[in-house]
Amino acid sequence: MNALKQTAHEIVDRLPDQATWSDLAYEIQVRQRIEEGLKDLDEGRSAPHEEVRKRFLGR
Repeated sequence: MNALKQTAHEIVDRLPDQATWSDLAYEIQVRQRIEEGLKDLDEGRSAPHEEVRKRFLGR
């Protein structure tokens, strides 16, 4: 089984029995965003915490 299918199975298996399609879609979207963020970090597309604070909070 490829990694995507395996991950999808793991997400579905963790959902409670009363989960909705919206719950599933949310979990998949969260997982996708986390993986995109990790890829950005691996490829050097990130900013130090203090720089982000200055940019968004003006501090």
